[in-house]
Amino acid sequence: MASQSEKDLSCPVCHDIFRDPVDLDCSHSFCKDCLQRWWSEIKTQTCPLCKKFSFLNDPPCNLELKNLCEAFLFDKDQKASSGSEPLCSLHAEKLKLFCLDHQQPVCVVCRDSKTHNNHRFRPIDEAAQDHREELQGSLRLLQEKLKLFIKVNDNFDKTEEHIKIQSQHTEREIKKQFRKLRQCLLEEEKARISALREEKQQKNQVIKANIAVLSREITALSDTIRVAEEGLREADVSFLQSYKTAVERVEKDLLRIDPQPVSGLLIDEAKHLGNLAFNIWNKLKEMVSFSPVILDPNTAHPELILSEDLTTVTSGQKRRLPDNPERFDQHFCVLGSEGFKAGTHSWDVEVRNEQFWSLGVLQESTQRKGQVQTGFWGICFSNGIHSAVSPPLPDKVLSVQTLERVRVQLDWDRGRVSFFDLDTNKQIHIFKQTFTERLFPYISTKNKLAFKILPMTVSVTKEHRVLSSTGFWGF
Repeated sequence: MASQSEKDLSCPVCHDIFRDPVDLDCSHSFCKDCLQRWWSEIKTQTCPLCKKFSFLNDPPCNLELKNLCEAFLFDKDQKASSGSEPLCSLHAEKLKLFCLDHQQPVCVVCRDSKTHNNHRFRPIDEAAQDHREELQGSLRLLQEKLKLFIKVNDNFDKTEEHIKIQSQHTEREIKKQFRKLRQCLLEEEKARISALREEKQQKNQVIKANIAVLSREITALSDTIRVAEEGLREADVSFLQSYKTAVERVEKDLLRIDPQPVSGLLIDEAKHLGNLAFNIWNKLKEMVSFSPVILDPNTAHPELILSEDLTTVTSGQKRRLPDNPERFDQHFCVLGSEGFKAGTHSWDVEVRNEQFWSLGVLQESTQRKGQVQTGFWGICFSNGIHSAVSPPLPDKVLSVQTLERVRVQLDWDRGRVSFFDLDTNKQIHIFKQTFTERLFPYISTKNKLAFKILPMTVSVTKEHRVLSSTGFWGF
């Protein structure tokens, strides 16, 4: 009868010692090949023991159980061969010693031979124990390396899935923004065509009114001419009798004011078409905003949530995100998408004195994993106190009581990072440092209330240029 330990290490399907054991969701273990054959036969992924369905197409290997099985088989083989110990091939003696120089088992005769002169020896059991421990130590390191490979591979799987989600979300946002722009353009087109048609109707009404007046005048003049011409054809006596009346009527109509052409009756094409694209673009700026800093979601700690336009950040529920090198894993921080290595830059942030927050600039080489120890310059709020922070320098308590809007101003070339209270227009603090690498805006917060990068005002500048080669303009 099999021993209890051998039974515990036996596969429920083949009843042999496990080979490449894998675990299902229900915690039952089977040989990998046995499980695949079972699934192939019954055409469904259920556990051979409890019949519970498994969602794992490729169940993970149970390394600990595999090592136990291999150790059990090794001990079993050792016991089986203990009755017939191998002998020295040269002297037919038992191999009781181990040569440390040649790294091989030897007999007592070999020890005294010239081949092993001045060599070091150990009893075979001691040497075996030492080498087992050495191999087990290397095996543990190899198992840790395997775990690392599996972890990185799993992270690549998560990254692939996250890329798919990112792509779908970004595409939806792009379409949403273009729908808004198209809607605005359609409404502007409708308004301009409506204005054109209204002008056309108004000017047609003016023309129709003028035509009506002229029609009445033409009718009256035509009647006068017709009567006069009929009088000219009458006999002399009749003509002379009506002559005075005809002359008075003709002279009266001659006094009518001559009709004049009316200016401004044509469609004002210049008004409707002049700088049309520019005017529409100038109108569009009323519905768009420009943020000097766009937050990079690929750097955000898993508990930070960014708005759709990537300008607002809040602290929320931890999400399952890829552990990419750019992402902070302990510090509740997110960086701006663009870094600065020259020039002057500024951005305004709406802050909330709720729990903890910090903002400023962080250098590109700063380690994102673990606690950020150095490489940043900023101000923070914690335990009701505002401080200037830049490790390894000691924190400096600031005299401000309440902050709602803060301007961060970076002068990279002069090595200055300044902070201003926008509501009082006063400087809060300034760091002076020689910068040697790219700096990124950063925000760190544990607040549920939103931190927002404030938009800048968008303006359109018209530039007039007058050119003349002679310095004289004329007709």
